[in-house]
Amino acid sequence: MRHISWLAAVFAFALFLGSARADDDPLKLALALEGAIQKAIAKAEPAVACILVSKSEGYKRFAQFQQHPSNGQPGSLGDFQFQKALQWSHFKPGMEGLAKRLNLAAPEAVPDSYGSGVVIDSRGLVLTNYHVVKDATKIFVRLPEKPGSYANILAADERSDLAVLRLLEPPANLTALKRPKEATFRKGQFVLALANPHAAGFRDGSPSVSWGLLSNLRRRVPGELNEIERRRPKLHYYGVLLQTDFRLNLGSGGGALVDLQGNWIGLTTSQAALAGGESAGGFAIPLDARMNRIIDTLARGEEVEYGFLGVALSTQATDRVLVGSVASGSPSDGQLFPGDRILRINGVPINEPDDLFLNVSTSLAGSTVDVEVWPASGQKRTVQITLAKSYWPPSGPLIAANRPNPVRGLRVDHASLLYQPPFGTLNYVPKGVVVREVLPDSAAARAGIRAEKDIIVKVNQTEVNSPREFYAAAADARGPIELTLADPERKVKLP
Repeated sequence: MRHISWLAAVFAFALFLGSARADDDPLKLALALEGAIQKAIAKAEPAVACILVSKSEGYKRFAQFQQHPSNGQPGSLGDFQFQKALQWSHFKPGMEGLAKRLNLAAPEAVPDSYGSGVVIDSRGLVLTNYHVVKDATKIFVRLPEKPGSYANILAADERSDLAVLRLLEPPANLTALKRPKEATFRKGQFVLALANPHAAGFRDGSPSVSWGLLSNLRRRVPGELNEIERRRPKLHYYGVLLQTDFRLNLGSGGGALVDLQGNWIGLTTSQAALAGGESAGGFAIPLDARMNRIIDTLARGEEVEYGFLGVALSTQATDRVLVGSVASGSPSDGQLFPGDRILRINGVPINEPDDLFLNVSTSLAGSTVDVEVWPASGQKRTVQITLAKSYWPPSGPLIAANRPNPVRGLRVDHASLLYQPPFGTLNYVPKGVVVREVLPDSAAARAGIRAEKDIIVKVNQTEVNSPREFYAAAADARGPIELTLADPERKVKLP
């Protein structure tokens, strides 16, 4: 099963340290390697969690037995006070057995699904794969030598397959793994994976360890060229995954991939969740600058908003990335032109379409990127473009605990969504912001404002072209506000 022999590994390790000699004792070298592995495990292990997930609707029958009740929003799951539920169920035929089955805190619990996670904040934030907790009705997290805790989903992002959990009763003195600003990776590098395959740590939280080599640094599958049509299931299909030469079994998703110094470099993920097949190797999401931006957003409890440039690429060029067309009103309108060769985004070389879409999308909406281009006729130039938001159709509700407060009962989003099917059908990107949500019985609802249709271009007399500008203008307003809507233009006053 191991692709390299222990002896080869020992000598490779010694060469890596620069200390191998012909008369080196293989046993001493083996012990040195063993010692390095054990130190790395000791550094990372306390932060690796076992996550148990229930998808049962039975908790609704015990809704009153929550110390941390759900607020009804997506991701707010609450806890389960088993002892109180059990006492109550003594007087309800058939309920005692249900209460016992729902108790994820019991060592003998049988969860509906399971996985791993990594503590990223000692106040009780745990990073995991989104597919581990998707459709959960209750989540219980165990950590090595710590009491377990039920958890809410603070924020989740299906596209990156990442989610951050917030422990409802975080244990004292939690150990968090430090994320690098930008991890470095080398093909052939020794790595360790700490995870809970098959929920191995469901009794005591102790993770299992695998080790081997990084066998590849960018795994991908091919796809289309058009920015709007690239509706891939996950970011992994853009070629971001690390590949290991050892297999990661079911339940390993969300574990820690570390180097021989115990430095955290990746989050393990299940191959079955990516491609639906078996593999002799494993995969991990790298903790590079792109993924760290996404993790930072989730840790704040916010929605991950991917960047949108507003270009379609030419299909005529196979050895370079050429602009084929530019959407009217998009961030690139007047900045990029058909025939421009895109060379770099924020200094990162763009050699193929995947490079462009990956670096634009993960720069996130609202950020300004440096785009270096080489026009068909002319000198190289660099333009600064502030990204709009790309649309990616989710399969479930948005999970983000810290969303903007509604203004008179409405929330808005980037107008660029109206250019991107299936959300919108416009052949241009309009100015303003699109109404994304209207709460029932609110001032906006009574005024007839329509979600996903109406466009707001002004708040009082202030022009707004992004959600940030809209919410800032609304916060500055005193008393009733006047909204100017477009298509058709009209004014609406909201008390």
